Parts: sequence; C-alpha cells; structure tokens
Amino acid sequence: MIDAALKFYSRRRRQTLADEDAVAAQERQLLALLEKAKNTKFGRDHGFSSLRSVRDFQRAVPLRRYEAMWNDYWKSPFPILTDISWPGTVPFFAASSGTTSGTSKFIPVSHEMNRANTRAGFDLFAHHLAARPNSRPLSGKTFMLGGSTALVERAPGIHSGDLSGIAVQRLPWWLRGFTFPPPDVAHESDFEKKVERIIGLTKRANISVLGGTPSWLLLLFQRQAAKLGRPAHARDLYPHLELLVHGGVNFKPYRARFEAFLDGKAELREVYAASEGFIALQDETPNDGLRLVADNGLLFEFVPVEELDSTSPTRHTIADAEIGVNYALVLSTCAGAFAYVIGDTVRFVSNAPPRILVTGRTSYFMSAFGEHLIGEEIENALAEAASKIGITITDFSVGAEFVPAHHLYVVEFSEAPSATAIARMSARIDENLQTRNDDYRAHRGDTSLGAPQILAVPRGTFAAWMKSRGRLGGQNKVPRVINAAELFAGLKSFVAERTTPK
Repeated sequence: MIDAALKFYSRRRRQTLADEDAVAAQERQLLALLEKAKNTKFGRDHGFSSLRSVRDFQRAVPLRRYEAMWNDYWKSPFPILTDISWPGTVPFFAASSGTTSGTSKFIPVSHEMNRANTRAGFDLFAHHLAARPNSRPLSGKTFMLGGSTALVERAPGIHSGDLSGIAVQRLPWWLRGFTFPPPDVAHESDFEKKVERIIGLTKRANISVLGGTPSWLLLLFQRQAAKLGRPAHARDLYPHLELLVHGGVNFKPYRARFEAFLDGKAELREVYAASEGFIALQDETPNDGLRLVADNGLLFEFVPVEELDSTSPTRHTIADAEIGVNYALVLSTCAGAFAYVIGDTVRFVSNAPPRILVTGRTSYFMSAFGEHLIGEEIENALAEAASKIGITITDFSVGAEFVPAHHLYVVEFSEAPSATAIARMSARIDENLQTRNDDYRAHRGDTSLGAPQILAVPRGTFAAWMKSRGRLGGQNKVPRVINAAELFAGLKSFVAERTTPK
C-alpha cells in the first residue's frame, strides 16, 4: 500500500518538476519568505514590507556569514529566538561546527524547514523510482548513519543537536516504523559503540535504503566484513537494499569502492543537504550534477568566489548564473537566515533545469605560494591519479610544506601501495593540476613550488585522528584542504606517533 502511494506521488511530482520554471519558482520563494518574516526584528530592520523583487532584496539585505548573523541577531536572545529573524519561536538548532574549526554553531531549524526537508527527501524517491520503477524503497527500513539523535534541551520546548536527531524528532508518525536503528541505538553518542551495536542488529533488519557520509559508511562496511571474517558486498550485508544515498563530500575518491560494494545491487544517489536546508539532489546521472530544489523554502544566490570579500560583490540568481563559474553559495531560508554565506562553493553545469556540482568550501583553497587551487581541482586530480594507477583511496588531507615548498598529501589507501605506485601517483597529480590550473603550472615552472609529495598512512588513521579530535562519525567530515598550520601540524604529529616503532 505504502509503495503504491509513493509511486503515485512520485509520478505527479516528476511531472511538476518537468514543467517547472525555476526562475519563477525562486521569485515566489523569495516573496513568500519576505511576507512571512516582514514583522520579525530582521524583517523590520531591512524593510521587508516594501521589498517587491530579488533586486530590491539584494539592495536592502547585505551578505552575512554565520558569525554576523549570530552576533547581530541570534546570540543575545539565544536559545529563545522569538520573532527575531523568523516568526514565532525557533524550536530546534542544528549544532554544527566548521570542518577545521572547533567552534560550535547553532543553526536555526524552524517547523517550516523540517517540512521542507521532508518534502525534498520524497523528491529523492521520485527520481529513484523514475530510474528503477520496480523498486520498493519503503518495503524495508531506512537506515541513515548519522550522529546521535539525542537532543539537548536549551530551554522549555527548545532543543539542539545533530540534524539527524532533529529529523527523527520531526519525522511524520506514519514513517517512524520505517526507520533504523532503534531509538536506544540511535541515541548513542559514541560512534564506535554505535557501529558495534548496529552491526549486531543489521543481520536481522530488512534494510532497503541506506545513507550517510561515504567515509563513515565505509568504516561500517569494514567492521561488518571483519565480523564475517571475509570481504563482503551489499548482497551479503544488506540483501534487500534498493537505494544508497550519499552526500557531504566529493564522491569521486570513493565511487569505485562503493560501486564494487554494491555490484549493481542498489542504486547510488547523491544529495546536498546542509544544516541550513536541503539544497540539491541527483535527479539524473552523476555526471549531470545535482538539481537545485527551487520550490521548497530556499532562495539561492551565487557570488563569484573572487568577489566574495569585495565591498560590492555581484549577486547572481538562477536567472543569470553562468555555467562553469565557481560561485560561493548564498541562502535565504524558511528558518530565518537571509543572504547567508554558507561556506560552500558550487559550479553550474546546466541552467534548465538548474544543476550544480559542489566544488568545495570557501576555505578549501590551496594558495600558500600563489597557486590558487580550488578544492574541486585537488580532489579530482587525486581521484583520477588513483584510478589511472589502479589504487583506491579511503581518505586524505592536503596541506602546505614550506621548507622546501611543496604540497603534502596525507593519504589513506584501502591497501598499502608500493613506493613505485606512490611516485607514479604523485607525478600524475602534478601533471593533472598543471593541465587544469595556470597559476599552479607557472609556479611549478619557475621552481618556486616543488612537486607534490604523498605520505601514505595505515588504514584507520583518519578515523582515529577524527576520534582524537572528538569528530568521529555523524556529519563530521575529514578536512580536505588544511590551511591552518596548527591543524596540519597536529595531523602530521598524530601520524608520526602512530607509525613510529615503540
């Protein structure tokens, strides 16, 4: 019955999306946000009542990062944000921290945002069923490997915690029977203990949908295979799996391992869901990019990365964003963030419908020597080099070494590579980056920047390092490009301690 209803909904939703005018949809979203928030403190301060267009909004509301929204509007009344930047009292805060920062952030999550996130989740099923019409994704349990679902009560009726915990709290009653793991396991805050308990339960659970951050999913699969005492595939561990959902990081370094694990058993689909909102999802093939969810409580703006810190940055919308340009993504949301720079960078691959690729973070630039590499260039160079040589990457980070000047890639492989393979991989990364990036090629040509070097580390190194920083599992991600000298020194020191003979 539930599968039949889902298929009916999916057909209607796909037709709506096929007919959608994304530019008009975005204009409607903005006008609805302005009307809803016009009597809040933020709305009054910025004259929402008199704004009639995107251009009006851009003139009236400057760009802000989290720190400015927090200091100007959210910090003083926190945790009771009543009519501050969204009407009513904000019931939830997604507790988040920057990939390289230890500073906690509290992102408002309204009731409207929870409903929008649920709707976007059903879009994922709609696209999945278009590709696999005989699939029955709700025939079993949906298992999202997130952080602890336990929430902290900040004030009566106001809670903070991992976004997955908020999602569980607000899940429609009729969907709660389809979720895994059980609440007592989902509440577990120790990721390793959680994984051990999950392993024992998955043997008896009927998992049809599985999702999470790729690195933590791989850790789960490795632990499950170790329990079996042999290599394992999806057919061994999840015999009823229909769909595997991934997001949070560039998937290229992981794709080969996941495809081998699934072996055609289930479909892979990517989502771009942040604490600030459900932004985009894969509607076609991975090479087609992720389709922006244009009609679901968010207004998207796009600022050329090189202009982000200028006094008058150009603010594009879906209507005039250009294919191939690297943009900083800016959101206005149905939870009260307006003209909010979320820290991600994207590049359009299609305008109709609007599809993007996530190219990195605004902080994920390697330019210690003027080479101006973006995260996407680094990740793609590494993934393509590994693919050419036939070795598989589990995780990595890269930082700058100054004496002598070069980039050091700290890389964890699924199997320890030979010294020859590492040398070949380093050469291919160098060749790839010189082909892609003129500044990098110039600095390599004038010998001011040496060839990249690779430090291969044992399996489990990054998980152990993240655990040592209190960042294991959930929505935490291994930082790809580390510009903070102290953090990179800490990673190298951690590696040295683990690899030095006692």
